[in-house]
Amino acid sequence: MTTPQAASPPPQRSWMPEFLLLSAIWGASFLFMRVGAAEFGPFATAGLRVALAALVLTPFMVLKGEWPALRKHWKQAMLAGVINSAIPFALFAWAVMHITTGLTSILNATVPLFGALVAWIWLGERIAGLRWVGLLVGFVGVALLAWKAPGGAGMKSEDAVWAIGACLCASTCYAIAANYAKRYLVGVPPLASATGSLMGATLCLAIPAIMNWPAQMPGARAWAAIVAIAILCTGIAYFLYFRLIVIAGPSQAVAVTFLAPAFAVVYGAVFLHEPVTAWMLGCGVIIVCGTMMSTGLIGSARQRT
Repeated sequence: MTTPQAASPPPQRSWMPEFLLLSAIWGASFLFMRVGAAEFGPFATAGLRVALAALVLTPFMVLKGEWPALRKHWKQAMLAGVINSAIPFALFAWAVMHITTGLTSILNATVPLFGALVAWIWLGERIAGLRWVGLLVGFVGVALLAWKAPGGAGMKSEDAVWAIGACLCASTCYAIAANYAKRYLVGVPPLASATGSLMGATLCLAIPAIMNWPAQMPGARAWAAIVAIAILCTGIAYFLYFRLIVIAGPSQAVAVTFLAPAFAVVYGAVFLHEPVTAWMLGCGVIIVCGTMMSTGLIGSARQRT
């Protein structure tokens, strides 16, 4: 997914409401994912999510005149969808069945951490000083979190460890996809690349979703969760995210990743009665601090002062 050229950030009060709204929406995605996956299973949940989201975005893309751009770059956009949506959505949908949604969201906050590492390995982007320290701190936080491996009620610790691994693999996929977009989707309108990637993810997940469709038709609660995660947390959230990049800047937009887990932890505790431990929160703080250092957010903030 590409990011448009950002203008100079306006006063904070003009974009902060949308920043908080997007954080709240993306934090809710783990709650909806858990409710949907409980009855649909991971493949059908992920498949329906991308299919419905693609249906939502397609008419807007056509109305904005970005269809020709997608036709020209459809191969790159659809391959990005496999990496950026199909694989990670299925992995996260499986993970939330074995660990809490709050823990899953904290692990999702490692995406910029892996993004910096992938950019260094693949694109040769320079990592120096404080950013290396940030990478080390972030991975230490992940290791400490995996050591305790808190699962949900009645869930085996072995499954929790595998679920943590699935979350980290999904985060790595996001990181690879972001760097893939930098290399192969530069100049493609963001709505075209986003819609094309969702189309590619839909095709990738179609057969697994059909083969693993639940024998018993899921109830209204599960269907409502699927519709919410597809339309609200994927389709509408994409619009908010791209708008935030333009009006606030990429650095501010990526910070959504750090705030969304706070909402997810609250949602999980309130609606799913998930336990919130001091160890989990402490490791989450370590991971977020390490990620902010590894992406240069802390260093750049220090330079501006």
